[in-house]
Amino acid sequence: MRFERSHTRKAVASAVVGSLLLLASACGGDDSSSGGGATTGVAALEGKGPITFATGKDTSGFLPDQVAAWNSQHPDEKVTVSELPESADGQRQQMVQNAQNKQDSFSVLNLDVVWTAEFAANRWILELPQDQFPSLGKAIPATVETAKYRDKLYAVPITSDGGLLYYRKDLLDKAGVTPPTTWDEMLAACQKVAALPEGKGVNCYAGQFEKYEGLTVNFSEAVNSAGGVVVGKDGKPNVDTPEALAGLEELTKGFASGAIPKAAITYKEEEGRRAFQDGKLLFHRNWPYVYALASKTDGSSKVAGKFGVAPLPGKTGPGVSTLGGHNYAISAFAKNKATAADFIKFMASEERQRANLQASSQAPSWASLYDDPALNKTFPYLAPLKASIEKAQPRPSVVKYGDVTAAVQEAAYDALTSKKQPKQALTDLQTKLSSLITQ
Repeated sequence: MRFERSHTRKAVASAVVGSLLLLASACGGDDSSSGGGATTGVAALEGKGPITFATGKDTSGFLPDQVAAWNSQHPDEKVTVSELPESADGQRQQMVQNAQNKQDSFSVLNLDVVWTAEFAANRWILELPQDQFPSLGKAIPATVETAKYRDKLYAVPITSDGGLLYYRKDLLDKAGVTPPTTWDEMLAACQKVAALPEGKGVNCYAGQFEKYEGLTVNFSEAVNSAGGVVVGKDGKPNVDTPEALAGLEELTKGFASGAIPKAAITYKEEEGRRAFQDGKLLFHRNWPYVYALASKTDGSSKVAGKFGVAPLPGKTGPGVSTLGGHNYAISAFAKNKATAADFIKFMASEERQRANLQASSQAPSWASLYDDPALNKTFPYLAPLKASIEKAQPRPSVVKYGDVTAAVQEAAYDALTSKKQPKQALTDLQTKLSSLITQ
């Protein structure tokens, strides 16, 4: 789920469900001020004919093949791709503008998992009949919960996502160290590699630190991995804590010491991926899609065959990823809604998800694919990815998510650029989130 396209919870799904429901109830008062609350019933999915699929920029190069497979079988119901910007913020902005103007130019929307509540509450997407989407019963339960608002289905999970730690296996082997499980171990590994002739010019670590949705993810992962939370299970913000401070300070100290290169303050997913593929990073936090691109042997990757993947590091042990992924929803203003629903079923099928995994290394929502022996042989990252997804923490499921994530980004960016001390940034963020989530 990388956020330039915009691009999962302990399999104890009940904990996720409870958390999301509490968060939803905590922001229940937002409905009237943000567009009128969720739809009142399942819409009739009628009309067949051409449709438009609105999605972020496709960097995998495989989407045209997926759409072509549909179009060849449905010549009278062809899908046209409307490719939106690379950044998640730019994608959301165009989708929101389209919905606010009640335009029918988008039929199926490729939504980041955190947009469900906002789009459902504002009646920009349709409530869907759960019994018409059989893939839901095959998906990782946590992915299905991201497609719901107030326990009603508004989208269908297509891809899931968990953050992974990419590392230069060749350099770690040369230095005689194993993949780290903690931040301290990672920094120690960087020092050992830096002492090698082969380590010259290789920076220690980078994630996504530009002021956009990826920063919300990286900040949340640092906080969660240190034992803190951004929003608690009671639906209330709880970010002004020693644990959250410890997590944020891991990042600020990284920038101050040079372990995180200064250039990383401008990194989104693609900038970081390119730096890793160019051999400029020893460790890199990113999504599964990077695996396929970094493995290419066409000259585009200098690290093909030289890297491995592991769970994210934490304060005292393996860290915690933010739950990512993308869901497909039907625009409330779309024509040919029956075709839109059929296209979603097609893309949610095991066949299409398997093909997408094989071509792009994106995480599927189908649970069985993670345990497929043949796929595991081709994609050895599936085991750590499944562990990442099962432990992952969701971002707040709130109607005013755009305002919430903007506040998180502002606070984290101010701390990373030394505009504010980490403690002050978290105190100010606590105040801002309390206002946004309770009003």
